[in-house]
Amino acid sequence: MDPIPLPSHIHYELLLQLLERQAMHAVNHKSPQQEQLHELIVTLRKAFSQQKHLEESCERANIPIDYRWSLNQAANPTVTPPSQPSAQSSV
Repeated sequence: MDPIPLPSHIHYELLLQLLERQAMHAVNHKSPQQEQLHELIVTLRKAFSQQKHLEESCERANIPIDYRWSLNQAANPTVTPPSQPSAQSSV
């Protein structure tokens, strides 16, 4: 079976840090935009969690994963997920 292309974990981490550390501070407190940003952050966390569940399922089924850093990247199969970052708890 061909490797399944998935976003590299760093993409989620970068987006979450940008939204939590910079965008959230740029909007007014208790504004509709702050609530929208909060919903976006929750959605990204859920997407990241769902991707991890898919990765675990692929690992159990011996399906390789190709972590992608960009859309232009040539296929480079990787069967080992990246190490779990210690910053995950702060994200």
